[in-house]
Amino acid sequence: MMTGVQSGTWMKLAAATSLLALAACNEAGDYAADEATEASVDMAAESVMQADMAEAESAGPESALPPLAEIPTSLPQLAYTYDYNWRLAAPEIGPLQRRHASLCEQQGPASCQILGMTKTGEEADDVRGELQMAVASKQARAFGALLEDEAEDAGAEQVSAEIRSEELSKQIVDTQARVDARTQLRDRLMDVLKTRRGTVEELVQAERSVAQVNQEIDQAQSWLKEMEGRVAYSRVTVRYETGAPVTNDFLKPVAGALGSLGSILGWVVAILIVLGAIIAPIAGIVWAGRRINRGFARKVVASGE
Repeated sequence: MMTGVQSGTWMKLAAATSLLALAACNEAGDYAADEATEASVDMAAESVMQADMAEAESAGPESALPPLAEIPTSLPQLAYTYDYNWRLAAPEIGPLQRRHASLCEQQGPASCQILGMTKTGEEADDVRGELQMAVASKQARAFGALLEDEAEDAGAEQVSAEIRSEELSKQIVDTQARVDARTQLRDRLMDVLKTRRGTVEELVQAERSVAQVNQEIDQAQSWLKEMEGRVAYSRVTVRYETGAPVTNDFLKPVAGALGSLGSILGWVVAILIVLGAIIAPIAGIVWAGRRINRGFARKVVASGE
């Protein structure tokens, strides 16, 4: 049997063993937790580094420079003018002119408007016509192609085709700036009139200035609308004239000679008239002088006898 001392010793040894085991377990758990924490931190750091490297590679060497802003640009404000000249037989000018006018009306008033149409001359004589239209600038080229198709169907010959443009950007910007400046001046004058600050003479002068500024604003706005209208709608002018095509080259010089014969005869008659106007008085003076000399000679002879 164990004594009390031995049993106490064994109890102390068991307690110490249990403490050591517990301490070992705690140390092992803390070590495992530390390892897990360190592993998670390392993984997070590695993922962050990999993300930074990927972003740096994708950005490239120019990512350190600030991005350049786009330079604002404005398109030039151009007013276009289209001129077409067609030659065809006199009887065909009227029908072609009416077809072109109908073609404009078919586009609608928002796309094409007739500004004027004239025709002069007889059907058997020199006939000329003109058609003026305002066509939306975006559709002017396509509308010109339609006019050419109609003219070719009528057997017309295109004499000339011209496209001109006028730069109106500066005028539009200057006029708009003038409108803005005058509007601000009018607002300041209106504030003076509303608050009634100043003498009677100053208030009267402010009212006159407001009326003058309003007139200038209306005039500038009218100019601005006129220029904007010229940009939005192009002026299209179509001219028609008769032509006398020569079918035989042999008759061409003969026709030219016959055509110039009248002018040659006219010059001959004109020269004869001038010579007659100069020679007739001289001949009259010479004849009168001779008559006088003869009469004087007869008187001398008679007196001598």
